[in-house]
Amino acid sequence: MATGTGKTTVMAMVAAWSILNKVNNRSDGRFSDAVVVVCPNVTIRGRLRELDPNEGEASVYRTRDLIPPHLMPTLTQGRVMVTNWHIFERQTIQVGGTPARVSKVGVPLRTTETITIGPKTTTARGTRYLTESVLQRQIDLGLVRIVSEERDKKNGLRKVKVEAFRYVESDTKWLERVLGKEIGAKQNLIIMNDEAHHAYRIKAQEIEEQQGLFDDAEELEEEAEFAREATVWVEGLDRIHRLRNVNFCVDLSATPFYLAASGNEANRPFPWVVSEFGLTDAIESGLTKIPQLAVRDTSGGEIPGFFNIWQWIIPKLTPAERGGRKGTPKPESVLKYAHHPIAMLGGLWEETLAEWQKETNDPRPPVFILVCKNTQIAKVVFDWLAFDQRPAGIPPANLTGFRNTEKETHTIRVDTKVIQETDSPGAKADEMLWMRFTLDTVGKLQWPADRQGRPLFPENFELLAQKLGRPLHPPGRDVRCIVSVGMLTEGWDCNTVKYIIGLRPFMSQLLCEQVVGRGLRRASYQPDPETGKFSEEVAKIFGVPFEVIPFKANTGGGPRPETKRYHVHAIPAKEACRIIFPRVEGYIQTIQSRVTIDWEKESVLTLDPINIPPQVQMKASLPANSGRPTLSGPGRLEDISLNPFREKRRKQELIFELAATLTREYIGQGKSELSPHVLFPQLVHIVGRYLEEKVKADPPADMMDVFLSPYYGWVIENLIHAIRPDTAQGEAPEVPKYERHRKPGSTEEVDFWTSRPVREVVNSHLNYIVADTKKWEQSAAFFIDTHPWTAAFVKNSGLGFAIPYFHNGQSHDYVPDFIIRLKSNSAIDQYLILETKGYDPLADVKKAAAERWVKAVNADGQYGHWQYAIVRSPEKVVEAIGKAFQQPEIASSRLRH
Repeated sequence: MATGTGKTTVMAMVAAWSILNKVNNRSDGRFSDAVVVVCPNVTIRGRLRELDPNEGEASVYRTRDLIPPHLMPTLTQGRVMVTNWHIFERQTIQVGGTPARVSKVGVPLRTTETITIGPKTTTARGTRYLTESVLQRQIDLGLVRIVSEERDKKNGLRKVKVEAFRYVESDTKWLERVLGKEIGAKQNLIIMNDEAHHAYRIKAQEIEEQQGLFDDAEELEEEAEFAREATVWVEGLDRIHRLRNVNFCVDLSATPFYLAASGNEANRPFPWVVSEFGLTDAIESGLTKIPQLAVRDTSGGEIPGFFNIWQWIIPKLTPAERGGRKGTPKPESVLKYAHHPIAMLGGLWEETLAEWQKETNDPRPPVFILVCKNTQIAKVVFDWLAFDQRPAGIPPANLTGFRNTEKETHTIRVDTKVIQETDSPGAKADEMLWMRFTLDTVGKLQWPADRQGRPLFPENFELLAQKLGRPLHPPGRDVRCIVSVGMLTEGWDCNTVKYIIGLRPFMSQLLCEQVVGRGLRRASYQPDPETGKFSEEVAKIFGVPFEVIPFKANTGGGPRPETKRYHVHAIPAKEACRIIFPRVEGYIQTIQSRVTIDWEKESVLTLDPINIPPQVQMKASLPANSGRPTLSGPGRLEDISLNPFREKRRKQELIFELAATLTREYIGQGKSELSPHVLFPQLVHIVGRYLEEKVKADPPADMMDVFLSPYYGWVIENLIHAIRPDTAQGEAPEVPKYERHRKPGSTEEVDFWTSRPVREVVNSHLNYIVADTKKWEQSAAFFIDTHPWTAAFVKNSGLGFAIPYFHNGQSHDYVPDFIIRLKSNSAIDQYLILETKGYDPLADVKKAAAERWVKAVNADGQYGHWQYAIVRSPEKVVEAIGKAFQQPEIASSRLRH
């Protein structure tokens, strides 16, 4: 049954049907007056308390009018026990503080596991590690026995499969602890498994094959916990059935699908499903909100970027930001691109909040959920929204409704542990308990009351509130935004959720539907007086894709044919063609008071709607055969844009915000001793002109989008590297910062082998030029080598000549194609850096970096005079060399013949 369609009501009806019939006829073995409800966590257990008839008027039987009042005393003769699966785990026994494994008290239990030999004893990424000494000690104590072992090439021990022994409580003691007081000695029980996709038999031997899908440490730990949970849960039910008999067992779930880690085919429905009222049925019947997902955006891609935000972000990250194949993306890098979808739905959230406050009698705020991949990303997002703590290059969120204050908590961060903690002593930590109460009461203005109007507090809440000195109203009353780490997947029943954003990979249909399910519960079940039907309610969702099937890429392939290799090196006999170049790693500025920008050479920043969509079309998630929502079919197509966010922003606000950040970062780099009050007014003028002349917004992108990352960070980094001393006002020019630990580069150092195409050349110190293209560079080399004004040249391959530049928050090296020394009779060598370029989205950025390098090296004067040119086709090479030759520095000197 889909979330929000009455699963708890069905459970109550089954319990009432069985108990009332059993009490009416004690000899009828078809019925039972003892019901055990098993669920996965304390959140669900607390919510399902209403299944206990002893809750009286607060029970579901009365609040939903399932049982007439005169039958309630009869119903209370039965027993309904609600518990977590964790209670089924068999516990070890201690006698006088002595562990059972030493005293040998209890029942011996044998388990098998794989242990990896490591430098320390720990558990990480779902794997248990032991040092060899610890393993040997456990063997000596008889705690483990080696079944098999795996060794490396040097015969060192890598892994061992061991048989471990421990002594646990007997079945009788276990049954007494699990069912004890509530169920007593009753037989023929009814079992109802809530969220039953946690409870089924898994193929343990196949789990390791799935671990390639879960490279993140937290994901691997989640999978290990899943395997433990499923095993303990099902074994506990088996034990109850063997000892007390189970009349019948009912599984209930909104997502009855196999997970990949189960060893079964991922996303396949359980074969024992007998009745289904799925998500599509729930949406069409109006019992739930309509989830709207992105179906089209300005990028023109088959799959809209915000349909699966994680897959949209990852390819945009640099290798360092991505963290490598086994690494974890940097949280600030994820936020850099997530800012756009957050701002888009955040602007709508602000509009919805204003509408609800103005037009409805419901004072509750709409709730916004962000589901993150791990705790590191969640912390960065939470600090940014709740406290305006911004990573470098990230602008403020400008969503004041999510900001926390001393009096009100509007945004909370909930880690996985808050949900998974159960009745262990660790769960009794005061703040952990308070956070659980907060989470459980989001969207609730007051506690339920008894007939006398007294509030019915949850167990231990009143004492905890008094201990912490906090008010007695529901602690989640004022929460508007929840930043979570994959734990708001089930059992959480807030019905005011309107917006959900997923900032994590989704490897299963089950997880997608669970996360979307948090936004499906209707805020109102009052029918329209005119139509008698429920009014339409929607939840807008970015980044949670329906139908994502994980796969493993085939990295194999047949053997490749051997290719010819060439030795590229300098020829001593051509020493006259040697070229020397400086190694520049940065720049030195000695600014006293005035700064400027070379406006003619500064590149244009384009706000490209194809790269980052500022407009998305959303539609109800009724999938077609392809598994994704489509433009056709039922449901309203709705345009979502950044306009609600933009309307509250002003250009002058943007100028001052950028200038303030720029001042802070420029001074923080220690490039000058300028005081902020001298620098800031100049930067206000520079920022205003930059936005006016150098920022191009391609519709439907807008200038106000610079308020958002990554554009905000790109403007800052462009300007911070464009600021120069104003030499027209008497400032000293910028000069290079040369590498201290390497001497200047030279063609005489080139010596390498390559399998790429090569061409022989005449006017080069090297024997070959190495081509990185099919024809362009070969053709350009011909024009350079045969040009009458070429004294020497070199193709920049294996040479080590690079121009530093900064882009997208990282330092990079620009490697131009050629260095040419021009013929001249001047005492100063004349050089031309030549780039042959097809399409390159960073062409303007690289050109600005090269021109900065040229200007600084020429100002220093130690390495001759340099120029830079870029050509778009090989035949333009002749023209570029001729233009460089006509520059005053060369034309004034007499040619060397």
